[in-house]
Amino acid sequence: MGVIYCKSVTRRDFIKAGLGAAAAALMPAASRGLSSRPPLPGAVRLALMADTHLPEVADSSNPPKGHYCYNPRGNLQKAVSQIVSQNPDGVVIAGDLARLEGKKGDYVLLKGLLNPLIEKTPVFTAMGNHDDRKNFYEVFDNFCGQKQAVKNKHVVVFDKPPVRVIVLDSMLYVNKVAGLLGKDQRHWLKQYLHNSDSTPTVLCLHHTLGDGDDELLDSDRFLRIIKPCRKVKAVIHGHHHDWGFYKIDDIAVINVPAVGYTFQEDMPVGWMQAELTAKGGDFTLHCIDGNMKQDGSVKSLRWRS
Repeated sequence: MGVIYCKSVTRRDFIKAGLGAAAAALMPAASRGLSSRPPLPGAVRLALMADTHLPEVADSSNPPKGHYCYNPRGNLQKAVSQIVSQNPDGVVIAGDLARLEGKKGDYVLLKGLLNPLIEKTPVFTAMGNHDDRKNFYEVFDNFCGQKQAVKNKHVVVFDKPPVRVIVLDSMLYVNKVAGLLGKDQRHWLKQYLHNSDSTPTVLCLHHTLGDGDDELLDSDRFLRIIKPCRKVKAVIHGHHHDWGFYKIDDIAVINVPAVGYTFQEDMPVGWMQAELTAKGGDFTLHCIDGNMKQDGSVKSLRWRS
């Protein structure tokens, strides 16, 4: 689900294959610290998170098998503390906010932990396959932003010159892995992109863009819409608890690391700081746990023209 929350005023293997090239392009920050680099002039500054997987009942002392660095609550607290200190223009969480079934208690905990951010800046969220839209809305009831009329989906457009961010809804079923934009949302996106101005546009959704049964089932139809639309510069996603950068044709794809836990020991737990301009973006990795080797490293992308 793509909605904005604010203070009330009234492919696994494919990505891994690309990590070597991505790491080679990463530049270490001049010094350790969240403000080690001067910001890009005129850039929109976003904090990117994914896969927070907050459980209603704290269970970090008994992590599931194969869930490395499993401490969803503690990890999110660390991430929020770091992000608040950066005072971004917005925060994007690319889905799977809740642990497994999107219980109401999961979202009560999430709202409490996100409150320091909600008090300061808009927070965008995408629904993932472990979220429940009804339970989510019972807890999060203060919205702002340009919500779009898409049947059975929640889509938001966030204009922050010089870029535009569109948060899409790829949720299909609760606690089943596959995702789907669906015909109505794809139609809306095609029409919106056709009718909107030429502002460089970044799309965010939860699911990965492969042909696996656990990915976005209409990836091919989604890509047929965005590939010829030159204003679409990048896609941001989570879902596989990986981290990296790759391209589909000449569209940049940013795989945001998980906050809750990883499935692979060599992956970081953390978040990204994105500085976006009309020409490209700088993406700084901030590690909380897991593989810390790339902590503070920066990947610079230049958008397609």
